[in-house]
Amino acid sequence: MSRISTHNPTDSPNFTSRLIYKPRQTQSLFNPSTLLIIEFQCAGISMLHAVTAPNTRLPCPKRSVNLQRRGIIGGGIGNVFCVNASSLAPGVDGVRVDCTPWLVVGLGNPGNKFHGTRHNVGFEMIDHISRTEGIKLDTIQSKALLGIGSIGEVPILLAKPQTYMNFCGEAVGPLAAYYQVPLRHILLVYDEMSLPNGVLRLQPKGGHGHHNGVKCVIDHLDGCRGFPRLCIGIGNPPGIMDMKAFLLQKFSSEERKQVDAALEQGVEAVRTLVLKGFDDNVTRFNLGQKYKYHKV
Repeated sequence: MSRISTHNPTDSPNFTSRLIYKPRQTQSLFNPSTLLIIEFQCAGISMLHAVTAPNTRLPCPKRSVNLQRRGIIGGGIGNVFCVNASSLAPGVDGVRVDCTPWLVVGLGNPGNKFHGTRHNVGFEMIDHISRTEGIKLDTIQSKALLGIGSIGEVPILLAKPQTYMNFCGEAVGPLAAYYQVPLRHILLVYDEMSLPNGVLRLQPKGGHGHHNGVKCVIDHLDGCRGFPRLCIGIGNPPGIMDMKAFLLQKFSSEERKQVDAALEQGVEAVRTLVLKGFDDNVTRFNLGQKYKYHKV
C-alpha cells in the first residue's frame, strides 16, 4: 500500500503531491520540516492531504472540512459534483435516493493486445456502462482513464486503471481519496474464475480470492476489504492449461455470447445498486445468476 513518507521532499527530485486513502484515524499533521500531511474527515472516511512545500501554511482541519463540503477549497467532491456527500435527492416514485458519489472501477490490462481477453472483462463492463449512461471516459487522472457523470441523480466516477492488473491499487487508492468516496461506494468489477463463464455476482464485501488486482486494491485502501464488488465469471482453465495463458486468452464464440449477455445484465445490476443499494433486488439478482445456466 502507499505508506506515509516522512523524508524531506527535496531529497527526491521525482516526488509529487498525492492523496492517500486512509480510512482509520491517524496522526493529522507531521513535522513541518518534512512532508506535510493533513487529515480531513468527510463522507465517513479519513482523508490525508499531502503538501510538498515544507513551509506551506495549512488551514485548520475543521475549517477545511466545512469549506470542502461547500465546494470552496480543495480538489474534493464539492468542486467536481457540487453536492453534499450525505445529501438525498427525490428518486422514482418519491423514494429518496442517496446521492453519495460512487467510484466504479473495472480491472484489466491496458493495450490493444489485451482487449477481449478473459482478464479484461472488468474494462469491458466499464465501457458498457459508459455507453449506456452516456459517461465519456475522456480524462487521465491518478494513473487511470476516468469518466465523470451520473446515474439518475447519483454522481458516478468510472475508472479503468492504466497500471496493469497487479498494480491497479495505485490508481484506485488516490482516486478514492481525492474524490472523498466512502469505502461502501467503491465498486470493483473484475473477472472471477470460481464462477461459471458469464455468471455475475454482486457482493457487499469480501477478500481478494487470490486475485492479484483485488489484493493490490485492498493494500492501497489501507487493508480494508469492506467495499462492494461485481464479479464476472470466466470459468476455470481446462485440464492442465496454464492459468496465466487462460486469463490472457480470448473467449470462444459461445463464451463470447455468454459474456456479452452478462455485460448487459451487469449494467442493470450496477444501476440498481447505485440507486437502491444492497436491497432484495440484489439478492434476487444473485439467485437468478446462480442458476441461469443450470441444466436440469
